[in-house]
Amino acid sequence: MTKRYVVFSHGQDSDPWGRKIQVLSTAAKSEGYEVESVDYRGIDSPTDRAQRLADVCKNISGELVLVGSSLGGYVSLANASVLHVRGVFLMAPAIYMPGLPPLRVPTTDCPTTIVHGWGDEVVPVQDSIRFAAEHKATLHLVDADHRLHTQIPFIKYQFEYFLISLDMPAPLA
Repeated sequence: MTKRYVVFSHGQDSDPWGRKIQVLSTAAKSEGYEVESVDYRGIDSPTDRAQRLADVCKNISGELVLVGSSLGGYVSLANASVLHVRGVFLMAPAIYMPGLPPLRVPTTDCPTTIVHGWGDEVVPVQDSIRFAAEHKATLHLVDADHRLHTQIPFIKYQFEYFLISLDMPAPLA
């Protein structure tokens, strides 16, 4: 049986085992995934963070799902097509923020889901709307701020569904 992994990327001022990652890692394990959370503390450069994720993932063999929050969302997207991941799950991703290098094209070639708070004071919700429209990603807009802590049960539910859906047969054309 092919091993399956979820690799988490935290935000700029967060840590590798923050509240959302703890909850989602439990959900991933319950769906049969092994989990890894990359530690980016002390790495300020988005490019260096993206390289750190690539370095961690090069040692993983099996199906790979990337999960990113805020700057970790950008880092996950920067690696998605290069690593040929099975899916990408993003929370309030910093996609088009000033100072970030442009993402490669194609950015993703896999199912992508985004959860973003209407009241996000750090990353404009319009960025997720734009990305979802351009890349046909699933988008859930919720009543929350950037941290999304008030929506953790909803995010967990959506993440579980996302992982389960990766095993579903493709819809008929």
